[in-house]
Amino acid sequence: MLPTALSALLIALLELFSGKRFDEDGFCESSPRLRFDLRHEHAVSHTGNVVFSDVRPVGGYEFTGTLHELGTRYISSFRPPSFEEHSEARIRSIRHAQSTKLPWYEDTILGPAVESRETLLELAKMTNNAYVTPNDTAWYSLGNRWVSHYPFGWEPDADGFRGYVFATPDNSTVVLSIKGTSANMFGGGGPTAKKDKFNDNLLFSCCCARVGWTWTTVCGCYRGGWKCDQLCLEQALIDESLFYPIGTNLYNNLTYMYPNSNIWIIGHSMGGALASLLGVTFGVPVVAFESPGERLAARRLHLPSPPSTQHVTHVYHTADPIAMGTCNGVLSSCALAGFAMETKCHLGESIVYDTVSNLSWSVDIRNHGIVTVIENVGREVPIPKREVDCVECYSWEFDDFPPS
Repeated sequence: MLPTALSALLIALLELFSGKRFDEDGFCESSPRLRFDLRHEHAVSHTGNVVFSDVRPVGGYEFTGTLHELGTRYISSFRPPSFEEHSEARIRSIRHAQSTKLPWYEDTILGPAVESRETLLELAKMTNNAYVTPNDTAWYSLGNRWVSHYPFGWEPDADGFRGYVFATPDNSTVVLSIKGTSANMFGGGGPTAKKDKFNDNLLFSCCCARVGWTWTTVCGCYRGGWKCDQLCLEQALIDESLFYPIGTNLYNNLTYMYPNSNIWIIGHSMGGALASLLGVTFGVPVVAFESPGERLAARRLHLPSPPSTQHVTHVYHTADPIAMGTCNGVLSSCALAGFAMETKCHLGESIVYDTVSNLSWSVDIRNHGIVTVIENVGREVPIPKREVDCVECYSWEFDDFPPS
């Protein structure tokens, strides 16, 4: 019989390198494969309320086939004691600059097997579908019987937070898919483009989207030269018009609908960054595709930091200037389209495909789309790694600068 400490160490190493969970006697607890159905689409009404619409099969009969099948693994996550205590800690930090040490609860939960190319592809397809309706030609097929839906919250004039909810047949696991930016430069557009652009420029710019002297900033915190008022900037990010508070409301509604379910959050681009912010808030598994750096936004939003964010996984490639944080400067393709995508540091761990070196791709904004990940990125999944020594917005000076 091995000593307890040595047994625990060996079990931890086995779990780390195998992606499987072992009990105290060393027997493997196999990670199940999960099948998902499309259950709901979500959006935000003109009054700011989160609304859900059920998605039903054609003809009114139940669907018994497979929509998405995913591999899983057990991961460690840290959850706050409650959303209310998490919010109170944020408020104390925002209003009084007081840091509150939350009693984070470590939990072992079932998450997606991100080391599997098959699983990443299925999640990427779910993420792509958050941009479109099931009858759109861009929709990745979910099964022959799922070809219609109720368009509640997806009317042509709806202009807010959108996405879909997928669930396993037994409701044990629910996946929340969040739409990213809809803009012509990213291959789309539509009624949400204006709010998407505002959120992008506020969340992922260094200072209110001040790229050049001809730019109209999205907040009034720029103080001339390379100076930015830090308190003003933080207050701007906390504004209720941002998608983050809508996302927390959406997540809380989802836990009310599925109180006993394991919830995962996925998204592409801005949707991936929002998924990460929600995952850090609630301690749930996240997979974000081609997301701009959200670490700076998390700090400015005063999100309490858990002991670990390894339950958040970013997936991107080196030919995407947005995910790499290189789509900046007055002559960049992002700036020419009116976007200030200046951040590059990500939370959690990142799976980075080196498509520039290995596939000879050129760095191009057209490589940012989620379809590029689904159709063209290589089969071998790189090892997830933390982004260390990441620095952004180094030219700026952030302090208490009163308006001139």
